[in-house]
Amino acid sequence: MKALLLKAPGKPDTLTVSELPVPEPGPGEIRVQVRAASLNPIDYKVSLNGHPDWVYPFVLGVDVAGVVDTVGEGVTQWSPGDRVVYHGSFVKPGGYAEYSVTKAHTAASIPEGISFVEAAAFPCAGLTAYQALQRKMRLQAGQSILVHAGAGGVGGYAIQLARTFGASTIITTTSPANFDYVKSLGAHLAIDYNHENVRERVMEATNGLGVDCILNSINRSTAQEDLSMLSFGGQLACIAGAPETVADFQPSHQTFTVHKMMLGGAHVSGDVRAEQELGQMAAEFMELMTAKKVEPMVTEVISLKDVPEALIRLSQRHVRGKIVAEL
Repeated sequence: MKALLLKAPGKPDTLTVSELPVPEPGPGEIRVQVRAASLNPIDYKVSLNGHPDWVYPFVLGVDVAGVVDTVGEGVTQWSPGDRVVYHGSFVKPGGYAEYSVTKAHTAASIPEGISFVEAAAFPCAGLTAYQALQRKMRLQAGQSILVHAGAGGVGGYAIQLARTFGASTIITTTSPANFDYVKSLGAHLAIDYNHENVRERVMEATNGLGVDCILNSINRSTAQEDLSMLSFGGQLACIAGAPETVADFQPSHQTFTVHKMMLGGAHVSGDVRAEQELGQMAAEFMELMTAKKVEPMVTEVISLKDVPEALIRLSQRHVRGKIVAEL
């Protein structure tokens, strides 16, 4: 099969298209003929230093949509020909190949009306946003939320979900070139993080009370500053690092909770329930897509050979929406 190979730890521009044997599914696994795979920051972040469990050449790509090709021993919920989508394990060979293998209970069925490209766009970014807002912070109608990096994958899905869940005030950070875009997704206020004081704008927009929820996908430094923007009883969900001084920061007049998000941790946890939740959340998310409450945000469709260049652009943090490779 054709696959995009990482032959040793390195940057995305070291990836090359070559041939690999077709993988065989083990007990409880399914093999999927890949039709589409989306690009995510984890691809370029982890590839730089590699992982102890990787066997080279390694295939990246955690988001896969395709057709079940064959099933392993004990699999009863899937049959060859089924259309599925899943968020795969970053420590196992992934979706930048013609075939990929995953645990059967991590996959979800793709409904009619949803294309492979649209399905592949959401798992990593969309489920991260969904888990943060729906499973962890449990955003309620009438609450306010700050979503960092609203033009990106996680941020864009989070804005749409916040709108769907009935948030009263949706604030996001982005560059001015993306103001109209994030507002089309549902943001009420867009803040230029390069030239405006984010905290001042947030407190002004909330009459000095702060926001009820914050989703931070940037870094620990901005997560630290986020603590001062939370309302009483507010919640902060962090993807790229939690605040450093949570214990020392919280004064007696303020209380909040911090959620550390790592969607891929379900695969390495050894907890079958956590793995099953990936499939369950994917099914729920696609119900929202089918109902047109969340759009897939596909802004670019590329071929497998174009993935390295696209990952470099993604690493520069100037990509809007989702890039999907169609096989």
